[in-house]
Amino acid sequence: MKMFTYRKKICKFCENKKMEIDYKTPSMLRRFVTEQGKILPRRITGTCSLHQRGLVTAIKRARNIALLAYTNDVKNA
Repeated sequence: MKMFTYRKKICKFCENKKMEIDYKTPSMLRRFVTEQGKILPRRITGTCSLHQRGLVTAIKRARNIALLAYTNDVKNA
């Protein structure tokens, strides 16, 4: 029986200091949202708690001013 060792996920924003969380870049924010429009948790994305809080506020701001859809599923609407 093999034992798997999981690689520790590193925060993309801590690793690359030039990458900023901004609500005006919906293409970057879409990577952290599911097809149903749910925000992905830290344990899946690997972001640290500081940047996860910034991501959540940026996604909510982008949704509020219609840069990012609340849901991506337009067939069932």
